[in-house]
Amino acid sequence: MLNFLILLILFAIFLSFIRFIKGPHLTDRVVAFDTMGIIAVSLLVLLSVTVKDSIYLDVAFVFAVIGFIGTIIFARFNVAKDSDA
Repeated sequence: MLNFLILLILFAIFLSFIRFIKGPHLTDRVVAFDTMGIIAVSLLVLLSVTVKDSIYLDVAFVFAVIGFIGTIIFARFNVAKDSDA
């Protein structure tokens, strides 16, 4: 069952990566990258449950916070760039 979940998560990352490559706009690419980050966090949580080690939960938390901050910074940059025009 866990192997199926891991394959499903990897397939979701692959689909997000395709959107990241083909995205016609920068915002599409940022959303796809953020989605890959969220899916990677879920993969780390699944790994933590499988291995029964809580260190992966700490790594997942830090990774989620960094991804959130990156998305907020991009949104702030994009709003500032649009208001200058």
